[in-house]
Amino acid sequence: MSRPLRADAQRNRDRLIETALDAFTTEGAEATLESIAKRAGVGIGTLYRHFPTREALVEAVYRNELAKICDAAPELLGSLPPFEAIRAWMDRFVEYLATKQGMGDALRAVIASGGDPYAESKDRLVEAMATLLAAVDRPDVDPLHVIATVGGIALTVPDVGPADGMLDLVVDGLRYRA
Repeated sequence: MSRPLRADAQRNRDRLIETALDAFTTEGAEATLESIAKRAGVGIGTLYRHFPTREALVEAVYRNELAKICDAAPELLGSLPPFEAIRAWMDRFVEYLATKQGMGDALRAVIASGGDPYAESKDRLVEAMATLLAAVDRPDVDPLHVIATVGGIALTVPDVGPADGMLDLVVDGLRYRA
């Protein structure tokens, strides 16, 4: 079992993850570890102490974003009415998918090296959506179907424009009971 990081070490780790997210999203596979360390305000040795390989950093960035989107479900339900919470979560999910697309090359490199950044993605996302659906009393709706629908919407945004109207249709469909 590993010890918790010192506060300064945790801040460095968090800053590296946030900086790497931006770099991988905007620059893709071209982002260098040296530039990420420099932009995060740490030395390359600090980066390697936290993330011994490029793949470890990419995977940490991806898992951090996954945790944010999944942890948002109960947080949103605590601050918004249930259907508004679902809609707000969908907005965050579309943004998360856009980030993941931006990191595509970096994630493919992780997979090529034998890593599996997606190992827990499906289960965590299904659990988050199940929490949201339970709040609107929709046990008849498969959480994976909603996630796939919103994922499909996210893929069409470049071709058809903002997702807002399409996400509103999905939420309206959840309100309807036959």
